[in-house]
Amino acid sequence: MNDQQREQLIQSVKEHKYERSRHLMDFHIAGFAYYDGLDVIEELTLGKHVELVPESDNPYDPEAVVIFYDGKKIGYVPKDKNALLSKLLYFGHANIFDARIQYINKETHPERQFRVVVKIADNR
Repeated sequence: MNDQQREQLIQSVKEHKYERSRHLMDFHIAGFAYYDGLDVIEELTLGKHVELVPESDNPYDPEAVVIFYDGKKIGYVPKDKNALLSKLLYFGHANIFDARIQYINKETHPERQFRVVVKIADNR
């Protein structure tokens, strides 16, 4: 590779805008059948925003994170996925998350019907 080719390659790399994935995690909604999910099941479509709220007074899991849609509690972030979310939400960093319905299959078990994806919000 000669000097001119090297310079062209360097310039090309500098001009390329690399975008890292904003994906943080995804999961099925735990407890969907036990809360208000059935009240809003027809409204839950791909891409709908859901709200994540810490529930630090939960007697079973102090790191519990509730999932709300349109003010209705539709379930929880699974226990094996909630530690980081719980901590950041507890300290007031909810605005860094973009949580949406990612997957729907109403023909399967209620605990597997809906999947949520959590991405880091692009606040640039």
